[in-house]
Amino acid sequence: MFDPKEIADKAEVVIAGFAVVENEKGYSVYDLNDCEGVAIFLPDRQLLETNMDEICLSIAKKRLDQSLKYLSYA
Repeated sequence: MFDPKEIADKAEVVIAGFAVVENEKGYSVYDLNDCEGVAIFLPDRQLLETNMDEICLSIAKKRLDQSLKYLSYA
């Protein structure tokens, strides 16, 4: 279990309850709604590891894509 406030504070972007944090492996996407779901993606957006179910994972992938699109304009 993680602290959602701590994750949200260090996140690059928070969209609809999912926080995207850049790390040494690529990107971590945290589900702030349940405080347990995390998916780690490589820089090329391939999944490295997760503890999310398929539905949350598909949402996390969408949120990552949206976040990267947003960050590319910065």
